[in-house]
Amino acid sequence: MKDGEVSIAVLVENSSARPDMQAEHGLSFWIETAGSRILFDTGQGCAFAQNADVLGVPLDKADAIVLSHGHYDHTGGLSCAMEQARSARIFIHPESLMPRYSRHADGTMHSVGMPEDVRNVLKEVPERIVWTLKPVEIASGIWVTGPVPRVVPFEDVGGDFFLDASADMPDPIVDDQALWIATSGGIIAIVGCAHSGIINTMNAISGLSGAREFRAVIGGLHLRSAGPARLSATADALTQFHSPMLYPAHCTGAGSVRYLSERLPGRVKPCAGGERFVV
Repeated sequence: MKDGEVSIAVLVENSSARPDMQAEHGLSFWIETAGSRILFDTGQGCAFAQNADVLGVPLDKADAIVLSHGHYDHTGGLSCAMEQARSARIFIHPESLMPRYSRHADGTMHSVGMPEDVRNVLKEVPERIVWTLKPVEIASGIWVTGPVPRVVPFEDVGGDFFLDASADMPDPIVDDQALWIATSGGIIAIVGCAHSGIINTMNAISGLSGAREFRAVIGGLHLRSAGPARLSATADALTQFHSPMLYPAHCTGAGSVRYLSERLPGRVKPCAGGERFVV
């Protein structure tokens, strides 16, 4: 690949653009630059790896595995990833290993944390883990944010999340993090669910990188339950970042994608499983 180019393949997502690839509620990206190969999130299970075979993605060549946060639909396939990418370092916040729960609309509680077998596998390879308590550089010009400051008043974690099954302890999802790549054409930001808020995330990256121009924002924006006020404020704020292309996926929500497409014409692109794009 050419210097400055970034290739991204959607290994798994809620939907699939190809009949020969599996879809699942989850997310996983394969990111390639001229000098690095990174697996970002792993979906629920091994579907991402099977889809990688279909796309000809060499998971065994991964330099790094980045986990955006500790929910099952982003970490469930980590065991499969570690089997194939045996030399890849794993970039993860320690709180990603904590039990997590979500309260659904009917009031029932569900475990949504990292599967126990994955937690156990991680405990066996401490030498491969890079704990992201602060921003960490993965490779030249490629960074993980670590925890994202929550500053923007209209953003929240995007749902009823808790640290206990009795719903007494709200989960701030402090382990939520993003990856960014500095290029001559602007910042490329990759997010899993953006539980910190996509504008908080972009502001954090801007502050850390010293750049205000974004080339692309790719991943889950967790706007599926956002009301009109938050959607409007988000669209307004996105216009302040020098017109990045948006590739919304997973937890963004179909209605929110339509809204952003209308508010930001020509800047919203598909991001289903099997999509490949160079930015």
